[in-house]
Amino acid sequence: MSRRLIVWRHGQTDWNVAGRLQGQTDTSLNETGHAQAAEMAARLATLSPTRIVSSDLERAASTAEKLATLVGLPVETDARLREVSFGEREGLTRREVRDRYPELEARFRRGEEIVSPGGESHADAAERFSAALREVTAVMESDETVVVVAHGAVIRVGICAFIGLPQEYWRSFGGFSNGCWAVLQEGFGRWQITEWNAGNLPVPEMSDDADSSDDGTRAREGDPDFGSRGATR
Repeated sequence: MSRRLIVWRHGQTDWNVAGRLQGQTDTSLNETGHAQAAEMAARLATLSPTRIVSSDLERAASTAEKLATLVGLPVETDARLREVSFGEREGLTRREVRDRYPELEARFRRGEEIVSPGGESHADAAERFSAALREVTAVMESDETVVVVAHGAVIRVGICAFIGLPQEYWRSFGGFSNGCWAVLQEGFGRWQITEWNAGNLPVPEMSDDADSSDDGTRAREGDPDFGSRGATR
């Protein structure tokens, strides 16, 4: 049996519902988010994970605890698994971002790499996240399954960096819905993505500012940084 990584996005928060960029702002799960985490934890527990590593932000750590309770493992936290820092844009809806930072928004829409004032680049976030994954995998045994709990935007770019995908292709991968995960397994001498946004069904958008990955506009509009709420499952 090959080694397996499950990279799991946290459950829903009130800021997800409002379509607000969360970044490293320490928000908590709402009632739906707790239900999502509990349901998905029951599914992931059937994979018999041997280790759980989480971002230290509350919404991720609370999600991880649902699984930890079921399988009798501690939750290890690592600040490198935090969401991308969006600096001054955190707490804003997409409409507010468009109004306050029109030039930045225009550059982003052209496909340019942008950094929010006071924030970090996707490349820097991807490097810290992938470094954490490399440390996790360095000590994994041949048949182990490890669950890593984090955030939509950093999961997307961090996994791409971890498998060695050039940055120009990162936007080819869509965002994650709340409570969903990616599966990475070893095959042919390298790590491969075998599932992406698993556990998800299409979710209807509820407002112009609704999110779709963890922190940006709707994924269908091409911005994987605003996180999809996910449905109550």
